[in-house]
Amino acid sequence: MRGRVREGAAPASPMKVFLVAGEQSGDRLGAKLMQALRNLLGPSVEFAGVGSEGMAAQGLDSLFALDDVAVMGFVPVLARLPTILRRIEQTAAAAIAFRPDVLVIIDSPDFTHRVARRIRRVRPSLPVVDYVSPSVWAWRPGRARAMRAYVDHVLALLPFEPEAHRRLGGPPCTYVGHPLIERLSDLRPDARESARREQAPPLVLILPGSRRVEIERLLEDFGAAAALLAQQTEPIDWVLPAVDSLAPLIERKISAWSVKPRLVRGEEAKFAAFRSARAALAASGTVTLELALSGVPMVVAYKVSRIEELLKYVVRVPSIVLPNLTLGANIVPEFLQDVCTPAALSAALAPLLAGGPERAAQLAAFDSLDQMMRLANDQAPSELAARIVVDTARERRLGVR
Repeated sequence: MRGRVREGAAPASPMKVFLVAGEQSGDRLGAKLMQALRNLLGPSVEFAGVGSEGMAAQGLDSLFALDDVAVMGFVPVLARLPTILRRIEQTAAAAIAFRPDVLVIIDSPDFTHRVARRIRRVRPSLPVVDYVSPSVWAWRPGRARAMRAYVDHVLALLPFEPEAHRRLGGPPCTYVGHPLIERLSDLRPDARESARREQAPPLVLILPGSRRVEIERLLEDFGAAAALLAQQTEPIDWVLPAVDSLAPLIERKISAWSVKPRLVRGEEAKFAAFRSARAALAASGTVTLELALSGVPMVVAYKVSRIEELLKYVVRVPSIVLPNLTLGANIVPEFLQDVCTPAALSAALAPLLAGGPERAAQLAAFDSLDQMMRLANDQAPSELAARIVVDTARERRLGVR
């Protein structure tokens, strides 16, 4: 459905947009969308809702801090449940009082979809756009059909998601491009950095995740895997990018390692390391797409709690690695739960440092992934998303579905 958006003049009256993000990644998407909507509609567009620093910089006065609802994991959600439920009711009430022309919910479906359902009961004619599809293709596929009752259009970040919604009876869905498409210049090495990838000692990334719970579950195994590999190969330049909030925790945990990685902080230093890296050991997540688009072969690992592990019996995908899912082939090796061991990680990472078939297969697949994720005419994802938001508002207002 990529070609559905119609060109047209901005509406005569100012458009009021209510946006609801549930965590920092949603805030970044929301900020770019707000900027694109202002470019499309002019400075008179009015925003309200829930966000964080990025959306605040675009003029949003958030109802509350995202920390109140940005909770990951079954047990932490239970502990914060009274606050989350209160914020859901507060957000829905504020949206209804704001009387927007369109509601945009951004990722975090456990929070944002509950808000949307409450608003739809009171304002059944209000257009609702869901920016970032829930993983209906992985588990709880019945959510896709259920979303038709309160979502008018889904903006997908992955190219296979529109077909998944069509197959599952979900709302209209358009691939608008992953936000990483707008950051390819940060990920692509120049000539000097490309040459560094082939030089000794090879630069190898350790990426144990961007959340505390991921660090706690993965970092020890990653360190032991690095130590095993260091015993079997020539010297390696290990680099561990860390977000500022988790850097002290990581420093404490790596202080006893026999292998001493260089800790780098901040996004700029992280992407600089990506552009020179030979290979990576990474937690599953968006970072795997960053690595693939940067052309860095990888080994992926992940661990969840024993309670969350029970979900494996309802998960319907052959991989949890985003490049694998997008490509439709398990090119990147992944090690989950009990098979995530230092020995397994080390054995899978070793051939990626050489020029053999494992490395070549990943690099060839990443070239294909690059083309699959691009938009026609190299359009920016936020611009296409903004046009669909405006079109959906107009269509709903005119009774066109």
